[in-house]
Amino acid sequence: MRTAVVILNWNGRSWLEQFLGGVVAHSANAEVVVADNGSTDDSVAWLREYFPDVRRIQLDRNNGFAGGYNAALQQVVADRYVLLNSDVAVQPGWLDALNAYMDKEVGMVACQPKVLAYRAPGHFEHAGAAGGFIDRNGYPFCRGRIFEITEEDRGQYDEDRDVFWATGACLMVDAAAFHRVGGFDAALFAHMEEIDLCWRLRRQGHRIGYTSAAVVHHVGGGALGYGSPQKTYLNFRNSLIVLTKNLHTGAFWYWLLRRLVLDGFAAMKFLLEGHAAHTWQVARAHWHYFARLPKVLAQRKALLAEERSPDLTGMYHRSIAYDRFILRWTRFDQLDASAFERTK
Repeated sequence: MRTAVVILNWNGRSWLEQFLGGVVAHSANAEVVVADNGSTDDSVAWLREYFPDVRRIQLDRNNGFAGGYNAALQQVVADRYVLLNSDVAVQPGWLDALNAYMDKEVGMVACQPKVLAYRAPGHFEHAGAAGGFIDRNGYPFCRGRIFEITEEDRGQYDEDRDVFWATGACLMVDAAAFHRVGGFDAALFAHMEEIDLCWRLRRQGHRIGYTSAAVVHHVGGGALGYGSPQKTYLNFRNSLIVLTKNLHTGAFWYWLLRRLVLDGFAAMKFLLEGHAAHTWQVARAHWHYFARLPKVLAQRKALLAEERSPDLTGMYHRSIAYDRFILRWTRFDQLDASAFERTK
């Protein structure tokens, strides 16, 4: 298998300076590529001086995570891609472990490693942790992370398993499958694009997995901080878009009303906590979602027509918001295991 590790960079010279050397040193059997997403800092000049042998792809503008990777991967020839954030530290053997896992699992086209926090190595990191899941209302969570709560890694999630989605912070994906489903939805720009991609891959009958044999450490918020109002906007808008495109339900409008009510509670929580800017971003996200709704419904219709054998293993048929904020469940192993049952 020809593997390419592709790092999408946007004004991230400091992250490249800190982590790129380790990626190159521990990825001997792969091509390492840095795709620059229209940076305005000196990232490209720094790469040219200090890593002249690392292939560079220069994009003329910031296309976002989704559009940037779509454009860059058109120029990379490999059997498998590893999409790696620039603020990720890898360990020896990480890439071999991911490839070995993909090799042995029939029907698996994407997977992720265990993702731990760079600044708190004993804890899972927010973006990915030990594999991603999604609840019936479209709220994503992970083994090891429910909303803002991340767990300590005690080996409790060390078994390999199928997951609903794999993190874009470190995502190995079969190149042919990626292009066959059209890559990322560039309209999402950033955030939840990997969930949308994994969902569309699953709708074609493919599997998504997690292995703890590979471990990486992620700083998180390298391009857009976790406390950013813009991140809130993208998360709420994109969540509605991804759910509308992909959710199997005959009662679509009932689902949408329920989801909007839940978003309203989230907006009120932001306001009561003194984060009025985030409350406004929730409202802005809803406005832009409804403006785009006709196009999204057309995408939904097209996906239904192309669907083969959808596998919804890993969807949580309860409200994760209810479990977290009403029942006060903060660990993945507290969740109702029967609510993850396989459905098609």
